[in-house]
Amino acid sequence: MTAILLTGMSGTGKSTVIDALARRGLDAVDTDHGGYIEHAALDGHGDPEPIWREDRIRALLDQARRGPLFLSGCVVDQRRFSPRFNEVVLLSAPLETVRYRVRARTTNPFGRTEPDRARIAADLRDVEPVLRAGATVEIDTRRPVHDVVVRVLALAGQ
Repeated sequence: MTAILLTGMSGTGKSTVIDALARRGLDAVDTDHGGYIEHAALDGHGDPEPIWREDRIRALLDQARRGPLFLSGCVVDQRRFSPRFNEVVLLSAPLETVRYRVRARTTNPFGRTEPDRARIAADLRDVEPVLRAGATVEIDTRRPVHDVVVRVLALAGQ
């Protein structure tokens, strides 16, 4: 069974693309919703970080399906699941585009405060290169959503 992870920083289009795939009737799961994430202090200190609930993600990946599974998310421990994905797709966009998107979106309040905007800039600088190193494909989401979805579908042999 084909499984594809769509990952990227906040505002790069993960939810938009996963929603577009779901509207096509495909098995598409946004792991930000539905109890797939828990928070844990990974080093035993500091602020808890979002991580995937291993039992829920494994069950999702192990389910029998007729077609591909598309997951979206960006958590600190996602790399441990990389071998389970046929493709790890990094969705990316420049900081200016991301800032515009997070200001304009109505489905997620993250990005509206100055500390949030500073975190987004820091994540693009510090975290996105780590995601890029673990990705099999990168897609610039300044392209129309339809084009991004077609490219993701091609990766799944659709």
